[in-house]
Amino acid sequence: MTSDDKQQNLRLLEATAGMTANQRLVVMLYALHPTDRSGAVLETAAQLAQLVGMAPPVFSRTRKQVIGLGWLEETEKIGHIKYYRLTPGRLGERVVVPLRRAT
Repeated sequence: MTSDDKQQNLRLLEATAGMTANQRLVVMLYALHPTDRSGAVLETAAQLAQLVGMAPPVFSRTRKQVIGLGWLEETEKIGHIKYYRLTPGRLGERVVVPLRRAT
């Protein structure tokens, strides 16, 4: 983990200071977990719940709260399984690529 990654994680902890412990755990899980190219975490809720030692219903309820707070967004749905990612720009990241003149 680079120094920049550590700084970003500290900023994330600071930004989520008003959330419950479970909500912060879900945010950090999505921030630190491997993702696909779109930023989506490609694990089911049951797999993620097991990873952090949370009962699946508690994880799902907490994730819904985090979505409601604007920290997670749905990226795709395959069958009945929805996949989520940390909402881009939540920590002030630039989400628009600046246009450059073609040469």
